[in-house]
This record gives sequence, C-alpha cells and structure tokens, in this order.
Amino acid sequence: MDTKHKVIFGNCMSMAELSDQSIHFIVTSPPYFNAPFDYKGLFENYEQYLGVIRKMAKEAYRVLQEGRIFALNIDDMLVDGKKYPITADAIKIFQNVGFRYRDKIVWKKPDGYLRISRRSGVLLKNPYPMYFYPDNLLESVIIFQKGKFNYHSISKEIRQKSKIDTKEFQSNGWYKTIWEITNVLPGSKLEKGVAAFPDELVYRLIKLFSYYGETVLDPFLGSGTTMKVAKKLERNSVGFEIIKDLESVIRKKTEFKNEVNPNIFKVIERDKGKYRFVTLDYIEKKKNGNN
Repeated sequence: MDTKHKVIFGNCMSMAELSDQSIHFIVTSPPYFNAPFDYKGLFENYEQYLGVIRKMAKEAYRVLQEGRIFALNIDDMLVDGKKYPITADAIKIFQNVGFRYRDKIVWKKPDGYLRISRRSGVLLKNPYPMYFYPDNLLESVIIFQKGKFNYHSISKEIRQKSKIDTKEFQSNGWYKTIWEITNVLPGSKLEKGVAAFPDELVYRLIKLFSYYGETVLDPFLGSGTTMKVAKKLERNSVGFEIIKDLESVIRKKTEFKNEVNPNIFKVIERDKGKYRFVTLDYIEKKKNGNN
C-alpha cells in the first residue's frame, strides 16, 4: 500500500492545516521541560511550558476522530533541584479539554542504562537518612481517549489487515503496565540533539491503537520516528516540528531522502513572517543561556 506522509514545519499549538476529526491516532513525546541534558532554558517558565501542552491538547482534541486515542510519552522533570509534576498536570490538562484518562503504561529503560550519578551518589558520600535521591529509569505513556469507539465502524477486511500478532503480544509483555524497552542510546547520529523515543515504543502503540491505512499524527515530530514506524506499518502520517533543520534527518530516517512526489511525502513550511522557526543553532544558544 502506498501511504502518504506530511511534515509541517510550524508550531503544533495551531494545527490549522488539519481538518476536524481527520486523525485516527496521536502519539508524541513533547520536549522535556528545561532539562539540563536536553533544552535547558528553552521555556521561560513552567507555566509557559504547560501553556504549550494545553494549546496542543486542545487542537489535538479537535482533529482526533471520536473514540480515538492519544498516547502521550511524558514524565516529571527535575530542574535545578526542583521536581515538576508534569505527568499529573498533563493529565488534568487533557481532561479539561475533553479527553478521558484511560490508562498509563510505564516505560522502563534497561537497568544498565544508568549508573550511580551525582544525584543518587550523594548517599555514598553521606550514608545517612535524608540524603537519598533516586535516579530515574522510568517514563510514562499516558493513554487518553476522546469519547467512545465504535468497533462496528471498521470493515472485516481492514480488521484482518490490522490483526495483532498475539504471540508477539504475549512474549514481549505488551499486556503489562510496564514495558521494558531499550532507549535510544546516546551518540545515535540521527537523534543527535533530539530526545527521541525508541521505534519499539511507537511500534507497539500504533499497532495497538490504529488500523491499516489510517492516519497517525505526531505534534512533536522531532527526528521522525513516528513517521518512520507509521510508514513501516502501512499507516499514513502527519507530523509538526518547529526545528526546520531536522528536515534532512526526517528524510533520512523515513527513507524519503530523495522523494519529490507530494502525493507520497509532502513538506509544508509556514510563512516565516508569521511563525517563528527554531533551528538547532537557536537551541544551542538557549542551552548556553543566550537569546
């Protein structure tokens, strides 16, 4: 099947390019809030960060079809010694725009991913009560639903083409609320400067919550992982991204490097006079505290 894929370089707080109820499934991982290892200082404050999530969620509710799912990979963040309750705040935001909080999956990274850090290592220097700060191997995948899904709306043919391999489902532990998946390792060429989630995470979610030939949306496309997996699973996809420099990375990852047919792979660049474009150079400047 020839699927269609579209990258829109613009802010996902507005998804004017998408019509109401045109999307079947949404999966995304927003930027971490001012994480020192990611985009430190990108957001002026926590309220601004939540404002971005709120506007994105409102637009997502509009473009998502009735009964369909939004899978949000997000987690609390420690910044300058202060822990921000991002997961709880995101759940409230999505509920307030109309979504139903359906479930939560915990993504566990390999035990060897972290060694004792400066944070957890405080106890080694001070082996007494009150010095304990754990290192985090977990992230949350929060599952939201818009209304109720009509199972009879899918034809028998599409149901068969979308059938989930129950052996894979059981052997890889998809049925659990904890998924053990290796993260994208530091040093990966295509993910340099971008906190990408692993293919396997998106693969499971697309298989579990969308049907063959449907359209998947990623409001924070990043390096294009969602688009890559959607293409592999014969789903159409749309992605929003503010870093224009990532176009070449997205093309390489999705294997649309030389694709010029807009019916297969289309790139939309919003009017630069109206929308602020962020580049990797801008991100580096923000990391270094320069505006």
